[in-house]
Amino acid sequence: MKNVIKHSKKGILMVTLFATLLSFANEASFYRIKNDAKRTSLTLRNVKKGNQLSIIDNHGVVLYKELIERSGIYTKGFDLTSLPDGSYIFELDKDLEINKIPFTVTSNKVEFNKTGEKTIFKPYTRVKGNVVYVTKLALNEEPLKIEIYSRGSNGKELVFSEKIENTKNIQKAFRLPNLAKSNYKIVYYTDGRTFTSNI
Repeated sequence: MKNVIKHSKKGILMVTLFATLLSFANEASFYRIKNDAKRTSLTLRNVKKGNQLSIIDNHGVVLYKELIERSGIYTKGFDLTSLPDGSYIFELDKDLEINKIPFTVTSNKVEFNKTGEKTIFKPYTRVKGNVVYVTKLALNEEPLKIEIYSRGSNGKELVFSEKIENTKNIQKAFRLPNLAKSNYKIVYYTDGRTFTSNI
């Protein structure tokens, strides 16, 4: 029990430091847009190899997808004026967060909506012994639903379900019996997204 409390305190400290860094990071945007008549240049700072950049329309259809090949600064030009009139999102999928940059196309003119930018923080899962630690930053107190499934000889069975609401700093610890012998799958639902962690 002392170890669970000790590790929970470490988790609280880690999330607090992350929130502090995030507040400083928001002062200087992680991207820059240069919008010419025919070309939009997108520059992203602090990307990592394996991050994914997508362009998604307002129906959720992915129109463009690219895996970032090098860490550091990413710059690429896009001809967004050729898109049909409508609303779109540049989406940068990172390790622990998803950054959304909305824009609209109207009569071959591209406009970016700075106030509509959004960051979705992903749930983070860490395993130590038979204990699974879950942390998530929810600055807008968006709900998080957690479902834990056991995948043993009986197939897939729901062993735990909980919905957490009205919390900015979500931290949970679950003691799962026979973790070394059984496989577990944790499914998270938040911000209209589903995230899965296999342990």
